[in-house]
Amino acid sequence: MQLAPRVKHLVLVARRAALLEDLALRIRQTFPLVTVSVHATDLAVAEERDRLIQALAEQGHAPDLLVNNAGLGDYGEFATAEWPKLEAMLRVNVEALTHLAHALVPGMIRGGRGAVVNVSSLACLLPIPDFAVYAATKAYVTSFSEALRIELRGHRIPVLAVCPGPVHTNFGKVAHREEHVPGMPVREWFYVPREQVVRESLTALRQDRARIYPGLKTAAAALAISAVPIVLMRLVMGSRPRKG
Repeated sequence: MQLAPRVKHLVLVARRAALLEDLALRIRQTFPLVTVSVHATDLAVAEERDRLIQALAEQGHAPDLLVNNAGLGDYGEFATAEWPKLEAMLRVNVEALTHLAHALVPGMIRGGRGAVVNVSSLACLLPIPDFAVYAATKAYVTSFSEALRIELRGHRIPVLAVCPGPVHTNFGKVAHREEHVPGMPVREWFYVPREQVVRESLTALRQDRARIYPGLKTAAAALAISAVPIVLMRLVMGSRPRKG
């Protein structure tokens, strides 16, 4: 909702059509001058992404801001993970993000303007037991964003990597493998409101920053993590609470 008053047209993409339509209705009611398009798309499926890209072209939409916010997690030991869930996570967190950027960035270059926001995670800095694949996908997102930013600098198209810590969304519920089990070992005080994440991200984009860790606690944690040698990090991560 914070982005809506800053744009003329919004293209909303997610898997669940009902939730998209509800959000679109609220945006239209609150910001009547903003037009909204809805595309129910499973981003884990390449054919659906192709249809989305084709539909945008046929409708004459050339987005000048791409926000890659979709993401999946899987909390538990790698050896006992279900491959379909890991595969879906790789396809959404890595493949879909890269595919959409590859499809839309050339149009931004031709149009002479645009921006890309890739939602990564504080986890991109860490090898996290029980969250190994998720953390690895976010390391990819951050590295890709940094490199793409350098490539697009000459076109004056900023690329921002947003690296939040824990945020209360539906992510944690989907990441859990079972119901009624202890959650991921994160203290409640460390969570950052999602409204704050969005607000600080939009400010960082306006300031043309390369990366942001929303919230003072998250930013401080990122700074501390970056200063820790990998040998010590292995010891720290090896002693952290594990999924029971």
